[in-house]
Amino acid sequence: MEVNEDSRKDSYQYSTDVQSSVKKKIKFNNGFKTFMIALSFSFICKALGGVIMKSSITHIERRFGTTSSEAGLIDGSFEIGNLLVITLVSHFGAKSHIPRIIGTGCFIMGIGSIIIALPHFFMGYYKYESALNVNSLENSTVAYVPCSTDLSSFGNNKSSVPLESGCKSESGLPTWIYIMIGNMLRGIGETPIGTLGITYIDNFAKEGHSVFYIGILHSLSMFGPMIGFLLGSLCAKLYVDIGYVDLSTITIKPTDTRWVGAWWLGFVILAIFSFAAGTPFFFIPKHLKKERKERKISGSLDVPSTNESKRQRKNFKNPKPTKEPKELASFFYSLKCILVNRMYVIYLIASFLNFSSFIGYITFLAKYLEQQFAQSVSKTNFLLGITTMPVVAISILLGGYISKKFKLSILGGTKIFIFSQMITFILNILLLSFTCERRPVAGLTATYNGSQPEIHPQNTPFSFCNSDCNCDAHLWDPVCGDNGLTYISPCLAGCKSSVGHGKDLAFHNCSCVAANNLLSRNTSANLGECPRKDDCSRNLIYFMVVQVFSSFSFGIGGPASVMLIFKNVEPELKSLAMGFHFLINRIIGGILAPIYFGAMIDTTCLKWAINKCGGKGSCRIYDSMSYRNIFFGLSLAIKSPMFILYIILYIIMKKNYKENNTGSLNNGVINVDESNLKEPLKNNKQFESFAHEDSETHI
Repeated sequence: MEVNEDSRKDSYQYSTDVQSSVKKKIKFNNGFKTFMIALSFSFICKALGGVIMKSSITHIERRFGTTSSEAGLIDGSFEIGNLLVITLVSHFGAKSHIPRIIGTGCFIMGIGSIIIALPHFFMGYYKYESALNVNSLENSTVAYVPCSTDLSSFGNNKSSVPLESGCKSESGLPTWIYIMIGNMLRGIGETPIGTLGITYIDNFAKEGHSVFYIGILHSLSMFGPMIGFLLGSLCAKLYVDIGYVDLSTITIKPTDTRWVGAWWLGFVILAIFSFAAGTPFFFIPKHLKKERKERKISGSLDVPSTNESKRQRKNFKNPKPTKEPKELASFFYSLKCILVNRMYVIYLIASFLNFSSFIGYITFLAKYLEQQFAQSVSKTNFLLGITTMPVVAISILLGGYISKKFKLSILGGTKIFIFSQMITFILNILLLSFTCERRPVAGLTATYNGSQPEIHPQNTPFSFCNSDCNCDAHLWDPVCGDNGLTYISPCLAGCKSSVGHGKDLAFHNCSCVAANNLLSRNTSANLGECPRKDDCSRNLIYFMVVQVFSSFSFGIGGPASVMLIFKNVEPELKSLAMGFHFLINRIIGGILAPIYFGAMIDTTCLKWAINKCGGKGSCRIYDSMSYRNIFFGLSLAIKSPMFILYIILYIIMKKNYKENNTGSLNNGVINVDESNLKEPLKNNKQFESFAHEDSETHI
């Protein structure tokens, strides 16, 4: 009887342990799934914010009268915010409550977005440069005469852009400084999302599933750029002061380089999303190590992770634990460990070259499409949103799936990554062939008889046909003549009369149009630049098709690129390695790339606007051929040395893994001896101790 009672007790105890284990497993899975969902939403918001800034940078440049290099500084201020805290957050944040830190970061992102939008509500209405003062003529029956010999005639002998007190704040600083501060706060808030979020996943995901989860994460985050470009397209269609001005009096269209859309609206929406994304993180536990530690029946699930850490430690010459000083001293010790790692340093240099090229390219891509193919910012954002972003999302997910399906080792993932980067580079070279001819603008890119000389007549805005019209040579208010030639302003076209109102305003008796249109009696001109030829629209289609394939190849290697950081350092240094990697990319790529890309693009400007403070404002028209050569030439030149570094990295990695891995290396796949997996199960106490130690180093 006693034997039966003991048997029943053992059976009951075993059943209780199983039920307890199942409950803990369910709790563990629910916590991890909740974190994945919340992190995915925060990644979407993070990507959404970046694209909204990229899609709005042209409008901010025009609204605040900045150059491209100053606009690049505004865009790069996000990375400055990252720079201030990313290394400390990566090191100390990994030992703290990761979910709550991420949630706090989302709230800071929301506050920064609100600050970015605030200047719109305190500035005056946007006043673009125009040959006529719309407000003065709105209720007037007097026709506007562009070309007049009367020195006191309205609008011709001086620029119609009045100096405004809104161009600078009361402290004397440009208003765009506040946008820069808000964007910097966005950068501070974004810091823990990428570094700590991915670290949390790698800590608790099953072995071999980290790449897959990271691939899912980055794929879902692509909804952010998609939504961002579409939202940016919608905002770009809306006039900046919509709801405050009579739109019928506006004489410019979205395709005009003076048009400013409702750039501020996107940041208001972004702030709402950021606050919503940060809330769930405050209800997620600090870590899940208790379930990992106490789970004995299903403990074998943790064994691969344990052995993976062992194998990873064997790839380094000094795997022995060392008593390190605490706090700040331990940070510098850990930093030294990753900086003496050849594989990490080589990949770091190659990655910041790649990142610099990418950031410079994506920042000014919309402007390039606008200048090269005569498209509005709204349309370029829409095209990028419905073509490039979905393809990148699919390719990143596919890259993660391939790694999981074929159980690729770090060497196999490296091969895919290098190959994808090479294909992207080749396709970017091909993009150079899809261009349009220069826009024929009399006095800038063409003479007044319509010919296009090799050297632009930038200093010859006047001709015999407008020499006595008393025109303002600095004004940019383009009109399209019936002869198919664009003129800088109706005055420089020699127009003697006008008819209509708002966007329907037309000019007649234009002497310069008549001089170049002898076979026709039409001597009129309409507001706006002349449309491009049909072959230009076809080239835009070809450009976007190649751009889609380039984006696909770029995304395939995305998940593997993240694992190159994790697997080439000791397990305890993963978080710091990721943070320092982001830090260098932010400094050299995120901060500097938009500035020097913008400065180089500024050299191709043919016509500068006069800003509200009386100085040089944003550029109205660029030399499209020079823009193309500098834009792609600089991007490709930065990328070229990257491939040499990748090849060197692969050779070192292959040699290092062959020497140190206990398993055999066959075609880039590590075959681990099964006895190594069973060994920890022989001594349960030893296994629990090591699992606990491994968990502590990751939290």
